[in-house]
Amino acid sequence: MFTGIVQAVAEVAALRTGPSGGRLELEGKLPWALEAGESVAVDGCCLTALPGAAAAFDLSPETLARTTLGARAPGDRVNLERALRVGDALGGHFMSGHVDGRAELLWIRAEGGGALWRLRAPAGWERLVASKGSLALDGVSLTPFDVSGREFSVALIPHTLAATGLGRRRAGDGLNFEADALARYVARLLEAPGGES
Repeated sequence: MFTGIVQAVAEVAALRTGPSGGRLELEGKLPWALEAGESVAVDGCCLTALPGAAAAFDLSPETLARTTLGARAPGDRVNLERALRVGDALGGHFMSGHVDGRAELLWIRAEGGGALWRLRAPAGWERLVASKGSLALDGVSLTPFDVSGREFSVALIPHTLAATGLGRRRAGDGLNFEADALARYVARLLEAPGGES
């Protein structure tokens, strides 16, 4: 489990992809000792750290198909978060790191030192975007508002733009989208026979 509070940003050193998956390697050392087998959210995707000194992760074909990681290039910045541990502060919301699809960034408007973004949710996931609820974009916990069909807005404060990779995103970019876990369960219960009683 994760919270959507980014703990570090790292640059991509190398990305290799193919029909059977890929491997993502990050530049330099992380601000914590990375253990082999540890779960790390990389731009919101739960990945398993590989053995060795470098920060490296295997990417499954499903990860490459559903997320933006396969489109990353050396020098791109990715958001990192360690898995939640018992006793850690929960500053964002519960996230699994299981990306639902790619949201499209439609436009950006500067607001003071921050920004207002308008996005389009992945097809089929718009019903889980609730105004003043929670969702994650590239692993960052955000609050959607002004929800209309597949479109919604989020406000980003200056700290978020500076401390994550979101400050480098541009209109037209895709972002890893994860719906709120509680919204998933409520939707599933309502789909079940007798779920509306």
